[in-house]
Parts: sequence; C-alpha cells; structure tokens
Amino acid sequence: MLKPNSSWKWYFDTDTDSLMLELGQDMVFKVAIASKHLIPDAFMDIPFSVDDASLFHLYSDGLTGLSLSGPRKAELVLNAVAANRFHKPLLPKSWFFQDIGGDLSPETGSIVELKTETGKAPFLVIENSGAASLCMLAAEADLALTGKKNMVFCEAIKVMNDRLCPYQNKQDKGKGRYALVG
Repeated sequence: MLKPNSSWKWYFDTDTDSLMLELGQDMVFKVAIASKHLIPDAFMDIPFSVDDASLFHLYSDGLTGLSLSGPRKAELVLNAVAANRFHKPLLPKSWFFQDIGGDLSPETGSIVELKTETGKAPFLVIENSGAASLCMLAAEADLALTGKKNMVFCEAIKVMNDRLCPYQNKQDKGKGRYALVG
C-alpha cells in the first residue's frame, strides 16, 4: 500500500479535465470525480496535507475486511480522501436504497452495506454529518440503483443513515473455526 509523504500534491489537469494527485517518482493518480462535482479549491495546486494523510490512514484501516486487491484499495482510499476534501456538497439520494429502519451512526472510515431493489454492496463512509453520510461504493462490480442507473467503483453518494446496515464480510465465514479430530 502507498504511504503518504510531503512531496504529494493535488493539482487540476486541464488536458484531461481531471483532478490529479502527484505521488512523486513519476507517479500520478487520476481522481474519479467529474470536474463538475469539484469545489473551486480543486482547481489550484495544493499540497497533500496532514489532514489528508490522517484520512488516508483512517480509510486504509477500514478496508481490512474487503476482498479488494492492494491497488484497488489504494484507488478507493485516494478517491475517498479527494471526495472528502474536494467534492461539492451533495443532497441525500436515499430513495435508491431500502429503508432498514435502524439508527446506525457510522464512524468515518467504516464499511457499511446499502441494499437496493436488485442487490447490495459495501460502501466506505467518507463522512457522517449526523442524519446522513457521504459514502463511496467499495465493490468492483457495478451496483444497479434502478433499471437504467448504476453506480460504479469509487462513486460517491449521500444517503440518510436509516438506510445503512453494518457490513458483514461474507468471505470470513468459517475462518478461525476448527474441528476436533481424533
């Protein structure tokens, strides 16, 4: 996994119309947020801050239960840091998801699950603002919201917290259980 350092820098590339993160050593990360969803600060050169690094580690720690490769986890974390810092405020779009009726108040960086009419997927909580949370799709497969609308990996959406379920990693079932033989 990547380790943040003081040479990292956010900048906007007008040729690709994209927010970028210069990682040093000729490495550049292209953020998956459309330019129309970025706040004005995203169009300036800005160093990767101590707050960005703290969020990077917080989000990284929350991904341990996901079955994503190292590079995909890094992609998710960097997009989440960018969304936290540069995404325009969103209104909740809870109608896409089933009302669980719970009162979950997730921590920033935790993984939750959202359910639609046709499926469910894990999401990384980028920010909890009390009654609603900004979440990012943490599954590589698209999630169908309606018959015509899908969410893709690293896409952000704000939803009311009554739609959020605790995430249960299906991959870990049975791990750590042993049978006495003999």
